[in-house]
Amino acid sequence: MKVLILGSGVIGVTSAYYLAQKGFEVTVIDRQPGVGMETSFANAGQISPGYSAPWAAPGVPAKAVKWLFQRHAPFAMKPDGSLWQLQWALKLLQNCNAISYGINKERMVRLAEYSRDCLDELKASIDVQYEGRTQGTLQIFRTQKQLDAAQKDMAVLSRIGVPFELLDRNGCARVEPALGLVKQKLMGGLRLPHDETGDCQLFTVRLAEEAQKLGVKFRQNVSVERLQNINGKLSGVEISSETGQELLHADQYVVALGSYTRQLMQGLNLNIPVYPVKGYSLTVPVVNSEASPVSTVMDETYKVAITRFDNRIRVGGMAELAGFDLRLNPRRRATLEMITNDLFPNAGDIPNAKLWAGLRPMTPDGTPIIGRASARPEHDNCWLNTGHGTLGWTMACGSGKVLADLVANHKPAIQSDDLALARYNKGVVKPTNTQHAPLKA
Repeated sequence: MKVLILGSGVIGVTSAYYLAQKGFEVTVIDRQPGVGMETSFANAGQISPGYSAPWAAPGVPAKAVKWLFQRHAPFAMKPDGSLWQLQWALKLLQNCNAISYGINKERMVRLAEYSRDCLDELKASIDVQYEGRTQGTLQIFRTQKQLDAAQKDMAVLSRIGVPFELLDRNGCARVEPALGLVKQKLMGGLRLPHDETGDCQLFTVRLAEEAQKLGVKFRQNVSVERLQNINGKLSGVEISSETGQELLHADQYVVALGSYTRQLMQGLNLNIPVYPVKGYSLTVPVVNSEASPVSTVMDETYKVAITRFDNRIRVGGMAELAGFDLRLNPRRRATLEMITNDLFPNAGDIPNAKLWAGLRPMTPDGTPIIGRASARPEHDNCWLNTGHGTLGWTMACGSGKVLADLVANHKPAIQSDDLALARYNKGVVKPTNTQHAPLKA
């Protein structure tokens, strides 16, 4: 059976690998010259199941208003000219309550923990090197209020069996020695010892090489123009490349286009609740290893992660609701530099650091969408694997394996029905004219 995957980011590549393992004939198409060249390219470098949590949480609306007026705020919003931006933001606000937060966090941690197990199995079976480290994540708190608020997350972690450690400032300096110089700025921290780190783009490249050994074909520099449908059923994908236009056919289609999924799927009259949330990263060459982080330090105040690779530090975070704008804002660089210097002074070569921005595909409830594009019979050959937000790599292997099981009509190892688009059926916003992004895989 032939499967065509649209998108060669970490989600598309993991989907391809697990589908090929099940014997499917898989082709992956993407507009970039190589795999993992967009949102997967320079993310924060975290594989953080324990830190998986929806942005839609109690208290977030009030915080968001304050952030709009702060110089180094983790959040910013600029009207993109579409009604969909406001509709999506309203849906997110509707999830900012304790009950929804608990439900959504449980879904996310369930998938993320499973994904970490899948990654462990993967590493045991194939040699895939990506500058990985297995020394956990340390979430640091600068105020007593932040420390108190962490109790809710710790309750969820306890309920679902995720190990954690609550540390004072001296404990933070014990697990991240470089913080000893600035520990007076900290109230404490929450350590998640089972979290991992590494270069997501490098992982995607290495896994694509392994997928090719299983017969997966990758076609890069290919743009998706439109979907062909007959009576609402997906029957082909029209593409363009240097050699001209083609119509590709398959038995099953997987859309893993991240933020670009929504506009494309409107061609099948489907409303996918995904919005592009712009994030930034700074990749800093290490000049003083002892002054650098050991693993990942997550600054709760600024919502920024500082992650150690072999000879680099990746500083990632920020959230801008500004449509498909990928321009680099120098103010964001200033914020990332400030946080790096504040916590790890003299660790890296800041002037020669590289700034990057990517579009995270975010759902209003924070949980990705994995499963059939809809329950309607005419869509039984179209699948979605998108909407992972800031946790694409954290959830990638688990998402790919769940998707492969569903396409193969096998029962996934974890509950997956509440990951499907069907959870939005009640009260979902009707499709509207949206800001147009390039229809390219």
